[in-house]
Amino acid sequence: MNPRLEVSGLTTTFGGGDSTVRAVRGVSLSVDAGATLVLLGESGSGKSVSARSILRLYGESAHITGTVRLEGRDLLTAEESEMRQIRGRTIGMVPQDPTAALDPLRSIGSQISEVLRVHRMTQSRKETRQRCVELLGLVGIPDPVRVMRSRPHELSGGMRQRVAIAIAVSCEPDLLIADEPTTALDVTVQAQVLELFVELQQRMGMSLLMVTHDVGVAEELDGDVAVMYAGVVVESGLAREILTEPRHPYTAGLLASLPSPAVRRGQLTVIPGRPPLTGEVGTGCAFAQRCGDVQPQCRTAEPELVPVLPGRQAACPVVNETALREKELSA
Repeated sequence: MNPRLEVSGLTTTFGGGDSTVRAVRGVSLSVDAGATLVLLGESGSGKSVSARSILRLYGESAHITGTVRLEGRDLLTAEESEMRQIRGRTIGMVPQDPTAALDPLRSIGSQISEVLRVHRMTQSRKETRQRCVELLGLVGIPDPVRVMRSRPHELSGGMRQRVAIAIAVSCEPDLLIADEPTTALDVTVQAQVLELFVELQQRMGMSLLMVTHDVGVAEELDGDVAVMYAGVVVESGLAREILTEPRHPYTAGLLASLPSPAVRRGQLTVIPGRPPLTGEVGTGCAFAQRCGDVQPQCRTAEPELVPVLPGRQAACPVVNETALREKELSA
């Protein structure tokens, strides 16, 4: 199966000269038709920058290199006029903060209608209104006619997030990118929103690229996972495998820091140190300063993301050497 979205060597650089910052450094990933990929990592790891770079949302403020292919079409070389048609129509995006994304002065109905008109999804005012009602009902909003007349501030946080999702799927895109869509929601509403994503994905056949720092979200969606750290992917594979048997020390540390009934209050395991700022990444593995398994070779060259198990990849010299020895012994 050819991937619906295929990203190779994606690098996003901001600024220039002495103030140049590489926020994303050679990220490669793929999402098959109808499949789910979760970009998982701490804040500042480059997840959102990667997602927004795919859609070229930074304009001239960022220099983006590599290849981003959607159904074989390279988005990084496409004309801006073509990208305006792709954004919202072929690729939908759910923002992290719907309150900031929605216009506070306009009704919900007018904001959904605008997307439908721009992408010529409806032919008349009556058809547009009917489609708005359908979309709000589709995302589980009760009394959609009333909500269409409402302003964003008149809705709860969960309702605003559902409106943002309705706008993102209004044109039935092939790929939906969701940037931390459950961060500002309470646990009950988070679960409802995740269920909604799964339902919409199955109904529309969309591929889903989910950006999150929440391991629970990755567990719930149960697709593929790409773990990011300091602008690079350090491990990738099936969620159920990575989240139970991590191969990269960063992934292992991330999972070990999660609270559980067996951990007493105030005794959570933490990864020592802090993630490097985007301008602090030097030679070698970016995780070396915090890693308990660090070896001399970790500080001299940046490790490549290579296969370590069937369907699994990791970027760690120690793990890579162990996997190679295990492969040689089993041959």
